[in-house]
Amino acid sequence: MSASSLKSYSTSNNQVVNISKNYKGSEFKERNQNGQIQIYQSSYRGSYSSIIRDSLRNAALGRKVLLVQLMKGGVKQGIGNAQKLCGNLTWIRPSNSYDQFEPEDISNNINLEKSINDSITEVWDFCKKELLSGEYDQIILDEIFQAVKINIISKDDLISTLENRFISGDVILTGTSIPKNFLLMADQITELRS
Repeated sequence: MSASSLKSYSTSNNQVVNISKNYKGSEFKERNQNGQIQIYQSSYRGSYSSIIRDSLRNAALGRKVLLVQLMKGGVKQGIGNAQKLCGNLTWIRPSNSYDQFEPEDISNNINLEKSINDSITEVWDFCKKELLSGEYDQIILDEIFQAVKINIISKDDLISTLENRFISGDVILTGTSIPKNFLLMADQITELRS
């Protein structure tokens, strides 16, 4: 069929043309351009190796991925020393974290606790900027609910950031205990069992 026959079909079929011209949009809801919010819940920390594997695979396939482990450290990484893998995966951990020290050392040293919290807050501030920028195809916030639980990140701040995010792909959140507010926001909830 040639282009002229297509043109003659659309002009002879006024009903098709009129439908598109007269559409007011009142019957249809505008589609959200953001990807899904996916929550992965497990009864113990450190059970999200499949998410890390999938992020590497996505990066190798050309998607731009940000993987942030908010509560993991030990490598003095910080935002300035983010690791780049597969050309498309940016992997960030705080420069200081709770798992680098014994709990009694932290509780006996207010400056150390403040330094750890400031390091996690710095990473969260970076995450907020990236969630709003639309630069990444997928963002993974590993153990973000632990940071909410110990009041480094406020629930309201996280909810507001997720509601205002601008990302074409998915946002993946992980944790051991998920507040109900976030379960209600999620498009997908996966419970990982041991």
